[in-house]
Amino acid sequence: MKNNKIITSVALSALSISLLLAGCDRQISDSKSSTVSDDGTVKTKEKSVTQSSDGTIKTEETKKVEKP
Repeated sequence: MKNNKIITSVALSALSISLLLAGCDRQISDSKSSTVSDDGTVKTKEKSVTQSSDGTIKTEETKKVEKP
């Protein structure tokens, strides 16, 4: 019984430490722009730049065109 408590506490400690070391992504910039043309077409552009905990930078761009 005592052995199970020790194993459980060690497993929970290892899980907690791994979650703390993983960290979260930090958002550097976020932009969104929309334009509407004469025929009613809506063009939307979104750009998001994030930095992960290991220093890598990730850029995501999304473009949508909606026609009436």
